[in-house]
Amino acid sequence: MNTFGNKYRVSIFGESHGVGLGVVIDGVPPGIELTEADFEADLARRRSGAKGTTPRKEADLPELVSGIFHGHTTGAPLTVLFRNENTRSGDYSHLSSHPRPSHADWVAKVKYGGYNDYRGGGHFSGRVTLGLVAAGVVAKKILAKYSIGIESRLIELGGETDPECWEALIDKTVRNLDSVGGIIECRACGVPAGWGEPFFDSVESVLAHLFFSIPAVKGIEFGNGFEAARLRGSENNDPIVSADGKTGTNNSGGINGGITNGNEIIARIAVKPTPSISVPQQTWNEETSSVETLIVKGRHDACVALRVPVVAEAAMAIGLAQFVP
Repeated sequence: MNTFGNKYRVSIFGESHGVGLGVVIDGVPPGIELTEADFEADLARRRSGAKGTTPRKEADLPELVSGIFHGHTTGAPLTVLFRNENTRSGDYSHLSSHPRPSHADWVAKVKYGGYNDYRGGGHFSGRVTLGLVAAGVVAKKILAKYSIGIESRLIELGGETDPECWEALIDKTVRNLDSVGGIIECRACGVPAGWGEPFFDSVESVLAHLFFSIPAVKGIEFGNGFEAARLRGSENNDPIVSADGKTGTNNSGGINGGITNGNEIIARIAVKPTPSISVPQQTWNEETSSVETLIVKGRHDACVALRVPVVAEAAMAIGLAQFVP
């Protein structure tokens, strides 16, 4: 479904080439100072424009439709709307019958019986993350009461961990009409110990649910993650060194038994290469009932991972907002 959460409930709506898209947030406490300007910093980080991102330019101006009065939240559902202004839907007219490999084109058509809006990926587009980022801005304001800070950064691009090599790698990828993925690390500091519920509402479960809602995310780990499977317990354990739960190491990524332990929460997510590439690909064409060459048109990111850090922060903030006392 398109709704997540209990205490802080987020419902996203809209399509990439429709009239607009956005989010409805229920559970926002009254009295939080909030204006359109509060969204700009995070929206700017998600916006395209850098080398390797889509040439599609959208203003992404938030309209606060409900839940705001005299510059403060009212406690009623908060609705944030973004209007689409720069669409070129003709670039996608052939994808209904000749779907992109590893994209949602084909599965969306099967699920919705062909009634889905396929333009620009429709509701499956990365553009829908605008709603997540907006909800993250509000969630960060809620978490600020507890002095919780969240930050994300790209730590690997196309298998390369040296940032000095990234620009050349992106240039080569663009020249080759291809795409690359990346790994984002997201950290939350100041989270009190004791947040979370065992098993199905563990902090990892909730955060993973949200991280995987970000289009193109295919993997996640907390703390040492998969590396922990290669270590001995004597190497991976985090000794507690003080009465407040501080640990000598943080291999667990700030979470034990699904409950926060007061140390920094550390998560990493893997973002796959953008499926929309102009390299000729062989894929099924329903009109001819045969495998044929597809060359994707339109405006797409050579590395969508460049724009994901702020979306990851939003996911972390929305998840932690579920546990606020």
